[in-house]
Amino acid sequence: MSIVTLLPFIVLIGAMFLMTRSAKKKQQAAAQMRNEMQAGTGVRTIGGMYATVKEIHEETVLLEVAPGVHAIYAKNAIGAVLADEEYNRILDGADPIHADEPVVPDDASSLTAASADEAADKGDKIDLGKTEATAAEPAVDEPAADKAKDTKAAEDSKDTVKADADTVKDEKKSGDDEAK
Repeated sequence: MSIVTLLPFIVLIGAMFLMTRSAKKKQQAAAQMRNEMQAGTGVRTIGGMYATVKEIHEETVLLEVAPGVHAIYAKNAIGAVLADEEYNRILDGADPIHADEPVVPDDASSLTAASADEAADKGDKIDLGKTEATAAEPAVDEPAADKAKDTKAAEDSKDTVKADADTVKDEKKSGDDEAK
């Protein structure tokens, strides 16, 4: 066998060695991070939940996900141990990178504050879009003849739809008879 025929196999084995080596380094770094975790540290789970470490056991970790709410997680479920500054920034929602952008409120009450104040001045009645000018105009009734025309037109359209349905049924029956 010549070296030229063995060269692809050597390259393949070398690539596999390099890939497993980098994966092993990542696993060791993650295990070291989990071992250095201490009570009171902020963490992010692999599911994306942020919590504070309360107790560390051999294979599990007790996390406080909200004040007074505790959950037990496997150590392998800890995705990252966060620095105190970063953890507090995430929990408080303060993002210094985007501090100059306008903040969108969680509810629409602050967007309609002026309308709410005006409604309170009118005696706590909410304006649903009708103004006094439109409410004061008398409603114009349709003449009785127009109503009769609309009713007749509706009945005619119903008759047309029924006739079309009957035609389709007849065509289907005749098609079935021809097939037999």
